[in-house]
Amino acid sequence: MEIMAEFIPEAGDEFDQERLQEEYLKNLEQIEEGQLIEGEVVEINSEHVFVDVGYKSEGKIPLSEFEKIPEIGDPVNVVLISKEGKEGEIVVSKRKADIKLFWKNLREAYHEKRAVEGTFIRNIKGGFEVDIGYGVKGFNPLSRADTEKLTNPKRLLGVTSKFLIERLYSNNKIKIILSRRDWLEREIERKREEFFKNVKIGDDVEGTVKSFTSFGAFIDLGGFDGLLHINDMSWGHVTRPKDYVKKGQTIKLKVIRQDPYEKKINLSLKHFTPDPWTSFEDKYSIDDIVKGRVTKLTDFGAFIELEEGIEGLAHISEFSWVKRIKHPKEVLKVGDEVEVKILSYDIQKGRVSLGLKQVYPNPWETMDERYPKGMRLKRRVRKITNSGAFVELEEGIDGFVYIDDLSWTKKYKHPSAVLKENEEREFVILNIDKENRKIRLGVKQLSEDPWISLSKAYRKGSIIEGEVTSITDFGIFIRVQGEIEGLVHKNNITTQPNLDLEEIKNDYNVGDKVKAVIVELNPSKHKLLLSIKDYQKRTQEEELLKYIHDETEETTVKLGDLIGDKGNS
Repeated sequence: MEIMAEFIPEAGDEFDQERLQEEYLKNLEQIEEGQLIEGEVVEINSEHVFVDVGYKSEGKIPLSEFEKIPEIGDPVNVVLISKEGKEGEIVVSKRKADIKLFWKNLREAYHEKRAVEGTFIRNIKGGFEVDIGYGVKGFNPLSRADTEKLTNPKRLLGVTSKFLIERLYSNNKIKIILSRRDWLEREIERKREEFFKNVKIGDDVEGTVKSFTSFGAFIDLGGFDGLLHINDMSWGHVTRPKDYVKKGQTIKLKVIRQDPYEKKINLSLKHFTPDPWTSFEDKYSIDDIVKGRVTKLTDFGAFIELEEGIEGLAHISEFSWVKRIKHPKEVLKVGDEVEVKILSYDIQKGRVSLGLKQVYPNPWETMDERYPKGMRLKRRVRKITNSGAFVELEEGIDGFVYIDDLSWTKKYKHPSAVLKENEEREFVILNIDKENRKIRLGVKQLSEDPWISLSKAYRKGSIIEGEVTSITDFGIFIRVQGEIEGLVHKNNITTQPNLDLEEIKNDYNVGDKVKAVIVELNPSKHKLLLSIKDYQKRTQEEELLKYIHDETEETTVKLGDLIGDKGNS
């Protein structure tokens, strides 16, 4: 009995029995009714538990006041109801003692910020009613019921948890305000600190998949979260975290990074298997042709998985030798199985460059063999531009004919004057530049340059005949053979002096056939200058010479006749 502890003698002490009994009785007189005292279970029957509180009789407590049946010798707290009942026995109450202790513990828990246990029993306005025992109810606001926003408050009904007491009294009245969230946050922080203290990088831990994001999944490690990043789910390419873990699934993970200051934990699934890059060179070499699966398409190329954890990039420029590909989706789709050539790799950075076109021969390497210079061929005009036209030689390979290569003699403002899109025409191969992948075609080169033909047939000073095509202020244009136009400058039109240009123009009309002397013939510059005046002079000289020749012959005859006559006389 607690109140008797100070009177228990030590071994070997002698004491007076009478004095001890007097002190004991005096001490019992000091116990007040309603006081909380401690007794000891001395007897148990089917209905009652008998407790010795150090009085002349034992206290009797109904068995129903105990949550579980005690054992002989167990201590039990009771409240003294009466020192002497109707039959002279001591009357005690365990229930009232429990209530006293409950409130005592409740006040201590409030002041010392200790948790109390309670059960959500009712959803009321603004929160929950919580039973914390002995008929005492507290209020837990909705915002302080959980660490996350409650979308379904009813799911907490019936849940037994711990709470911190935010308020015990208000206006001298009992008004208990509880916060489960504060207790949860404190527990989470405690468990997190314990985690950082005991768990090291490389350790294996268990957690439950809590939620997903675009960059991975959050794992509940016991009230606090770790991040399983999408890149740490597999050595291979991962597009959907849900393909690797399921919500609510309990999984084993490896701790790969910790930051106690930022309270961040990074977890991994892939680190349970070896990094495939460590054995890359055992399996692959540059120029190897291998099979892979397309995992992702971007504007600049396609990512292709060679095996789980080994993913390379095929740049869009490595797709085709000849086709102009604007986006990878024109030729590939995710999931396609393709053959690629390994162009280069960097194990430290985990990168490998792949090529699709390198699997096949480069058609440009044999272009000059298949299309030798001077070769004539009929092909379709694919596209016309201001400077010329693209002509499709074969799929993905175009030649280009410049506007200046359409005619030897005519100057066109636009290629459409001669060519039409999708029209099939004859062209000639002029040049192939394999390095820059350009093929030049020509139309005018299908026939000999008329300027060369003209220079072969005529020289400077030769007389040539042509047709007047136009008359201008500075002269007359005459078209000669090969559709070549020559200019007769106004100073070279006539031999008549002081003749007005308008009078000269009146002597000629478009379409007139005229002859002129070639003053200058330059095929390289496509220049032909003519002179009608020189032709007229030459004609006049020829007529004069002819006249002189005729007169000479006539004089010679008359003189002979005269000499002959004299001889006869």
